[in-house]
Formats: sequence, structure tokens, C-alpha cells
Amino acid sequence: MADFDAIYEEQELSEENLEETHVQMVPDPIVIRGAGNMTVFGLSNRFNVQFPAGLVSRVAPEEFKATVMRINTVLKKTLPVNVKWLFCGCVCCCCTLGCSLWPVICLSKRTQHTLNKLLEWENSHLYHKLGLHWRLSKQQCDSNSMMEYVLLIEFIPKTPIYRPD
Repeated sequence: MADFDAIYEEQELSEENLEETHVQMVPDPIVIRGAGNMTVFGLSNRFNVQFPAGLVSRVAPEEFKATVMRINTVLKKTLPVNVKWLFCGCVCCCCTLGCSLWPVICLSKRTQHTLNKLLEWENSHLYHKLGLHWRLSKQQCDSNSMMEYVLLIEFIPKTPIYRPD
């Protein structure tokens, strides 16, 4: 009976080692900050198309640039309209008790929704296959306490394939 206990203890240790071997380290997400000269409710009018070093050998620079250019195209179409509504809303703010700002808030939400849909399409057609996930995220600025929208490129951990012996 003592031999049976010894085998049981070894088996228990090997199961613990098995769990430790499946721990995977995932790199920190890559943050792409807005590079434009105009920001409306934390959303910059363009993002930088410079290829980050953390994506080398994961995605082609051309694919990265094409994705950021598509995002910048959406921003180029929507943010000037948002700025005009913001200006009109600020001018009329005292008379309408702030209600004149609702259109620009709704337009800003619509822009965020459009960007999220675009990133969802990009992820499903290309980036999930490469082990990457793009998303629009709100983060605190480095220089002050204001919040800004950034693009986060997260690495998807590869799931181990379980093969019974």
C-alpha cells in the first residue's frame, strides 16, 4: 500500500507541473495615440500611420497603414461636422440650458460606433487570424488628467491544444 501512495504523490506533482507549463506570457498592448490638431470629446481627428516596432513580424506595414488610413478617413468625414455642431451648441448653450450640445454628443457617439464597426470588420477579416485584436479605448492623457480615445492593439494568446496521451 505504501507504493500506491508514492505513485499517487508523483502523479499529483506532475499535474501541478502540467498546469505551470501552460502559462503563456502575453505582451502588453500597443497604444496608438491621436496625432491630429483637433480633438472633439477626446477623439482626435487622425491617428499616426507610423508602423510600431512591436508589430514587426506580426503584420505587414502596408496592412497596418491601410487600416489606420481607413480609420482616418472615417474621422476626416465625421469630425468637421461634429466641430460645427459643437460651435453652434456652445453659442446657444446659455439660451437652451445646455440642450444645444445634445446633437454633438450624439454625433460623437455615432462616430465612435462607426469606428468600432470598422475595427470589428478589420479584426474578423484579418487581425484575429494573425493573433491581434484592435479596439478603440478611452485612456487618460500623459500630460494632464483629460481622457482621450486611443487605438489599442492587443495580442490574443494562443490556446494550447489538449491531446490526451
